[in-house]
Amino acid sequence: MTEARNLQALRGELRLNEPMAKHVSWRAGGAAARTYAPVDLDDLAAFLRALPRTEGLYFCGLGSNLLVRDGGLRATVVFTHWALREIALLSTGDHEIEIYAGAGIASPKVARYAALHGAEGAEFLAGIPGTIGGALAMNAGCYGGETWNLVTAVTTIDRAGQLHQRSRGEFEIGYRHVRGPRDEWFVAATFVVPRGDSEKSRNKIKYLLSTRIASQPLQQPNAGSVFRNPPGDYAARLIQACGLKGRRIGGAEISAKHANFIVNVGGASAADIEALIALAQLGVREKFGVALECEVRIVGERA
Repeated sequence: MTEARNLQALRGELRLNEPMAKHVSWRAGGAAARTYAPVDLDDLAAFLRALPRTEGLYFCGLGSNLLVRDGGLRATVVFTHWALREIALLSTGDHEIEIYAGAGIASPKVARYAALHGAEGAEFLAGIPGTIGGALAMNAGCYGGETWNLVTAVTTIDRAGQLHQRSRGEFEIGYRHVRGPRDEWFVAATFVVPRGDSEKSRNKIKYLLSTRIASQPLQQPNAGSVFRNPPGDYAARLIQACGLKGRRIGGAEISAKHANFIVNVGGASAADIEALIALAQLGVREKFGVALECEVRIVGERA
């Protein structure tokens, strides 16, 4: 009864049995038992306080690195991109600028914001299709840059709705890997970006985006790079060398444009996508003895 009263007092949008295919970039997969879109950080904190401690909990931004299996997710999913979108210039110096960005803001917007304020070094964020929260959670990167190279501090929230200010040193950070305090989720970060030429930075963003459009199957639903690049090599090269480029299972395809992308060519199920992931891993392991590791997060139950 207390939980029901607390939930009724919230200001965000609560949905039951919400199809996650509407919220992940693959446009495939099952439903979440419950989803919540908070209106601001205070509302998110209130929701977490009202949520039973035994309830499974996931945070989701633009869903560009997530696959929910067809049997659905018996848990609550919190959407950050409707509310945690604040971006602000904290300080400017002769050699660097400091930017505050909420976890729900799209990574490319931070790249453009840094360029607008005369900084260079954040351009790679324009090539990351998700939110800052997702980029923090996996140390997302591309074109030679990684998210945590620019991060000095983060704000997290725990299941009790309490905020924590944490330094970079409190996290174990590696290639597409971040480990920090358990049962805390990112809600914001502070970025420090070197001073530079604003026009040069904007031109580099344009170049990186044009390169991305030319080399990746952005016209079809996808989740970006499926696999981490193994040391000294590229997952796409290995998959292509196995003759798997263009291979289809159901409505999913290993992209004929970029072999480290799996695209939904129409009506793909999560099982179709997961089967192609397994096929690529098997092929590369048998031919090269290399174990490809997924970048994408796969959750939920099989149908």
